[in-house]
Amino acid sequence: MNNINNCNRSKITEFLLLGFSGSRTLKVLLFFLCIVIYIMTLTVNSMIIGLYLGSRNLRSPMYFFLSHLSLTDIMLSTSVGPNLLSTLLGDGKTMSVFACVTQYCVSGFFTGTECFLLTVMSYDRYLAICHSLHYVTIMTSKHSHFLVIWSWILVFLSALVVITAITYPGFCGCNTLDYIYCDYAPLLEISCAENVNVEIPKTVLSISFLLMPLLFIMTSYISIILSILRISTSTGRQKAFSTCISHLTVVCTYYGILVAKYAVPAKGQSSNVNKIISFVYTMVTPLFTSTPL
Repeated sequence: MNNINNCNRSKITEFLLLGFSGSRTLKVLLFFLCIVIYIMTLTVNSMIIGLYLGSRNLRSPMYFFLSHLSLTDIMLSTSVGPNLLSTLLGDGKTMSVFACVTQYCVSGFFTGTECFLLTVMSYDRYLAICHSLHYVTIMTSKHSHFLVIWSWILVFLSALVVITAITYPGFCGCNTLDYIYCDYAPLLEISCAENVNVEIPKTVLSISFLLMPLLFIMTSYISIILSILRISTSTGRQKAFSTCISHLTVVCTYYGILVAKYAVPAKGQSSNVNKIISFVYTMVTPLFTSTPL
């Protein structure tokens, strides 16, 4: 596409998202694949939320957290899916600066929320295994709501720092984004912020959404494993381990993709690899995150 070389050095008022490169046939196939995945994501996660709201037997902290995780998956997928479908239909997509920044804000917010909810769920597993006798008295409905509300608040505050650092100086240079949606990395490349200021959002993202949650989850599961090993019967160990293996699998998959997306330097990867990782993260992962838990 010739537009990629058309870099306007004046004030940027709109962006051109290039989306996936390739033949028309490939884009059509990706379009229908996205539709199927998106509809399945909405259906599966809506069913989980409906089951929680409609069944009194599922009104436990675990299913309460799971329903919020499903809501987050729906919102994350919706923040990217419809726009991605539009990009695949055309030869790229033009978006205003406001629309592009809004998409980044929404997708980034729910990405962070998902990280915090998975961390809260690891804490729930820790209490259920390591403090089973006191679990009911500790993990009350009030305590569950407190954890979820503060997860949303902390993500909002962290996201506010990142968004302000990137968008406040404005955008300079080329208005063409060789990406599938408006995300942190492509917007950071064209932000007018100086190098010193650029390190602020990088540090906040790394500490808030990667380092701290991962350390907490790892600590929780080390304690869980040690507690399971102290169980005298093999049946008891197997039962205890089965209650958290699905969550651990989701955490490993989710954070594995997240690290590949944000922690691995993008300069060492081709643009197509970055796009595929982003596609898996925003469209495929929300379909499976809540399903096996």
